[in-house]
Amino acid sequence: MTRLAFEDGTVRVEGASDRDLPGVESDERTDTGRAPAYRYAAIRKALEDSGVAYEDDVLRDAPLEVSSAYELRDYQREAVSAWRDADRRGVIELPTGSGKTVIGLNAIESVARSALVVVPTVDLLVQWREELEAEFDVPVGQLGGGEQEVEDLTVATYDSAYLRADDLGDRFGLLVLDEVHHLGGEGFRDIGRLFAAPARLGLTATFERPDGEHAVIEDLVGPVVYRLSADDLAGTHLADYDIKRRSVPLTDEERERYEDAQGTFTDYLESSNIQFRSGSDYQELVKRSGSDPEAREALLAKQRAREIVQESENKVRKLETILGRHREDRIIVFTASTDLVYRLSERYLIPAITHETGASERRRVLDAFRRGDYSRVVTANVLDEGVDVPDANVAVVFAGSGSEREFTQRLGRVLRPKADGGRALLYELVSEDTAEERVAARRR
Repeated sequence: MTRLAFEDGTVRVEGASDRDLPGVESDERTDTGRAPAYRYAAIRKALEDSGVAYEDDVLRDAPLEVSSAYELRDYQREAVSAWRDADRRGVIELPTGSGKTVIGLNAIESVARSALVVVPTVDLLVQWREELEAEFDVPVGQLGGGEQEVEDLTVATYDSAYLRADDLGDRFGLLVLDEVHHLGGEGFRDIGRLFAAPARLGLTATFERPDGEHAVIEDLVGPVVYRLSADDLAGTHLADYDIKRRSVPLTDEERERYEDAQGTFTDYLESSNIQFRSGSDYQELVKRSGSDPEAREALLAKQRAREIVQESENKVRKLETILGRHREDRIIVFTASTDLVYRLSERYLIPAITHETGASERRRVLDAFRRGDYSRVVTANVLDEGVDVPDANVAVVFAGSGSEREFTQRLGRVLRPKADGGRALLYELVSEDTAEERVAARRR
């Protein structure tokens, strides 16, 4: 008799040495076959398709009888249906503010087996737990944020799920992976490999990764089974929006410093045959800077040039104009550095949120923003994802990277439907005639 069992993040296969099963390799130590746990569903299907009787001792999940009061929107129903049609494996890509959490709740309800929700931040950990407890009348476990409590319905950070994968890999029938693009990271991908859960749902606003590692996610979770953009939902389920790009000149003194720094950088690239077309080219420059003084000076010059264009005085003045024009609006200002956040916060008396802001202080600021006590907030990357940000209708990208993901997440912060049906607005401030113009073009 063929027998399947879970062991330390793997599926052990006994009595099927003559069969070609997905991912199964011979384990000479135990005279059995063995495969990564994520292959469990495929192994089981292969055995059933071939008519082989087998004993299945892999999962120790349990029934989960839960029901949500949420009424799904039409596109949410379509998304869940597409996921079910794909054997309950795959990724759903929807813009920020479109209700991906509701889709996750519906998936948990429909699978009706023990479920683990995995999230990237402690803020999201708390938000998901509160949502699960509000919707489902069952205990909710938590792994991370100072707690290690496992229930049939549990929410965990990626860090905690990774650390507990060996001993909890057989505990759940469903994995819900929020912000699933994080699973492509070198360590986090073991969450996908070491859990046996046959049902897997990835949720994200931006699936593709610049490093191409979304291919790993497709193998571990499944392909994108449903996708809509912000444009698809604007005017119906999300606010209509406008994007206004404002080109801002450098001052004469900034221009001189920028040209000097940029010249040092480009001169080195020409002499060293580095094309600087991808992240690997940047890594090559960083590697050389450890032993080559000229490479180090070129790297420092590039950083100086970037700071000049990202923090120019005319950008600060343009921001003042925007703040004055939108006195009655709720505004989020996004920058590229913590130092710039504090500079703008002090100059315009805007509450600041950075990675240095404690959880309680962050909640206090966001609660005040939600109530309307504050009408604006300035941040670097903290509010890009993983934080429940109150409704705003104006975003200002004071400075940012060339990442399409970052831009999409920042736009999403102002796309929730407005009570008055008003349009959302995003300003991009770009230093003209500088490398920042190319950066802005990449993220669009």
